[in-house]
Amino acid sequence: MNLKLDFGYLVDILPELLTFIPLTLFLAVISMIFSIIGGLILALITRSNIPVLKQLATIYISFFRAIPTLVQLFLIYYGLPQIFPALSTMNAITAAILGLSLKQSAFLAEIFRAALNSVDKGQVEACLSVGMTKAQAFRRIVLPQAARNAIPASSNVFIGLIKETSLAFTLGVVELFAQGKILAAGSLKFFETYLALALLYWFMIIVFTLIQQALEKRMEKPYIS
Repeated sequence: MNLKLDFGYLVDILPELLTFIPLTLFLAVISMIFSIIGGLILALITRSNIPVLKQLATIYISFFRAIPTLVQLFLIYYGLPQIFPALSTMNAITAAILGLSLKQSAFLAEIFRAALNSVDKGQVEACLSVGMTKAQAFRRIVLPQAARNAIPASSNVFIGLIKETSLAFTLGVVELFAQGKILAAGSLKFFETYLALALLYWFMIIVFTLIQQALEKRMEKPYIS
């Protein structure tokens, strides 16, 4: 078996691929922000007893957790403009962010709901007994504890988002993975190119994992309400 690996080429393309990391991170971070907002709203609705809204939130979560991300991106970018012509001006980056946000908000909704339910209801009752309002009890007592419980699972969602940004290339977004495909097709050095991509994705995950661990340690410290 004659294995020829061009390490020189791998090293040479790394600087070019690095220039596309900001766009990949932009897609992941913006999508995560919208996902957190949407997930928290959905979690609060599913924990409430508001008729219709609770059922709609449940259907939303079930639907977006079920369909593949690629199908969802195609539905948004290619399908929605057929129904709503005004959306035909939507660019690929916007469609990618929208698709990733809608999907991950459904997963975060379940994570946040479980985190909120993990906080003992007796603590809320204790807050009310000393004169706090429900809003104050939620903001000062429930939310900080729920946030700590949700960090590990939410971090996994963000890691998944970083990797799922690679699907944006199917909409024409030239991010990290798309540029790798272009380089691989031009050089025919597929193994070296995709190995370089794998190393860069690995590097981003390592950096984020370190940030996550530091955040968890900070959240473990006693807090003052």
